[in-house]
Order: sequence, then structure tokens, then C-alpha cells
Amino acid sequence: MFSLQKFFGKDDQFLDLLEASAEECRASVQALDHNLKPSANLSLDEFVSSRRKSKQITNEIAELLCKTSVTGLEREDIESIANSLYKIPKTVEKFAERFIAFANHLRDVKWDKQLALLDQATQTVLAMVRELRAKSHLEKIKGQNDLLQKVEGEADDLILLCLKDLCNGTHDPVKIIILKDLYELLEKVVDRCRDTGNIISNIILKNS
Repeated sequence: MFSLQKFFGKDDQFLDLLEASAEECRASVQALDHNLKPSANLSLDEFVSSRRKSKQITNEIAELLCKTSVTGLEREDIESIANSLYKIPKTVEKFAERFIAFANHLRDVKWDKQLALLDQATQTVLAMVRELRAKSHLEKIKGQNDLLQKVEGEADDLILLCLKDLCNGTHDPVKIIILKDLYELLEKVVDRCRDTGNIISNIILKNS
């Protein structure tokens, strides 16, 4: 077990900000779920909002680091978590931009499997960030990180199946190009979650 006081002293501001950033990751995926429904009124507003909030949080963490004496946990470790979290809604927004631009070509495409993996990945990331406050044992964090690795492996398998389907000779060439790009962006979101989990796990291991 590690000591939160060793990491952050008596100041919970870093934890509050990191949790808020992880919650924006969840919000961006929830916005994606809404916008991928057949009846949705497509809009980038929710994605832009999540990304901007996440960026603001990242900037607040950087400013707070300049004002606060942190013992035990290196400044670079806090920045690594914050920057890794920010990349998640940023990548989701990139997907949304391209999806909305080419939505007319994608009316018959199902995204349920990808959304389920994104939901599980961002839920796990948020849980791992919250475990910092809960002062969890290393074994619990490792179990959560193992789950992220499993989700990332499932995302790899899924994109392979999707790419194979694109090569079956039944798809329009323009649609193949669009879908390949979109599938890869969704896989990258899961990769960003896995990266964040690895960072948290390694930091806790180093300081346990």
C-alpha cells in the first residue's frame, strides 16, 4: 500500500483534477454513443466541450505544479497522467469530426462492439484514477490494468475482423477508405486508455 500524503501532501487538488479529467474521457465516449445512434442529430458540441474541459484541467494541473511543493511523486509523473488523459477525448473528437463529415456514407455501419470496448476502457481508467484517492493495494491496480490490456487485445482483434470485412469485395472504395480511418481512430482511443493505465500502474509500482 502507498501513502497519498507521501505523494500529494494534504492537498487533494491534484486528485480532484485528475478525476475530473478522467470523467471527461467518459463524457466524450458517452457523447459518441449518442451521436452514433441512427436517429441522432449529429453535432460536435459535446466533443468540443469535453476536449476543452480536459485541456483546461491539464493546464490547471501544470499551473498547480508550479505553485506546489510535491514530495515523493515526481512532477513528471503527475504531468504524464494528465497529458495521457487529455489525449483520450482529443482522439474521440477526431473520430467524431470525420464521422460527421462522412455520415452519409455510414448509415448502415454498426458500432456497438467498438462502443462497448470504449465504454469498458474509459470506465476502467476512471476507476484507476479514483483508486489513487482510495490508497488501494498494488494488486488491485494491477488487476484493473490487466483488464485494460485485455480490452486493448479485444480491440486489436476487432479491428482485424473489420479490416478483413472491408476487403471482401462488396464495399465501395470510398467507403473502405473512410471506414479504415475511423476503425483505426477508435482503436487508438482504446490504446490511449491502455497507455494511461500503464502510466498509473508504473507510478504506483515505483512508489510502493
